[in-house]
Amino acid sequence: MNGKQVKIREAQIPDEYDEIRPIWQSAGPGIHLTISDDLNEIEKKMLRDPDFFLVAVLEGKIIGTVLGGFDGRRGLVYHLAVSHPYRKVGIGEKLMVELEKRLHERGCLRSYLLVTRDNMEAREFYSKRGWEEMDLTIMGKDFN
Repeated sequence: MNGKQVKIREAQIPDEYDEIRPIWQSAGPGIHLTISDDLNEIEKKMLRDPDFFLVAVLEGKIIGTVLGGFDGRRGLVYHLAVSHPYRKVGIGEKLMVELEKRLHERGCLRSYLLVTRDNMEAREFYSKRGWEEMDLTIMGKDFN
């Protein structure tokens, strides 16, 4: 990064939502955006635990983001994404380290994340950081 300092901080929602969503949208096949990623749903998430929605900022510009959650028993990681020009230089790592630290400080002993089977790049990224693949079937239901 040529000596430039990337800062990790909490996202400011709703103000930064329009800067964050395009990062999610351009992340590739790994992030599937749904109605629960719309601004009004993210604002509900922020009421619960805003300290788990982090952004990476370089020279005032958001270049990466991770969204996490904790239900009091288990953590969950959503939407780790870094803008294309800034990938593979440690920004995703910084975001995950900070999120994991915050989850642990809150008392989280185990966390999960979802990765599509065909997203080998993400699977390798998380495996190198101690995440283990689990043999599960994920089920979902929309309430709309």
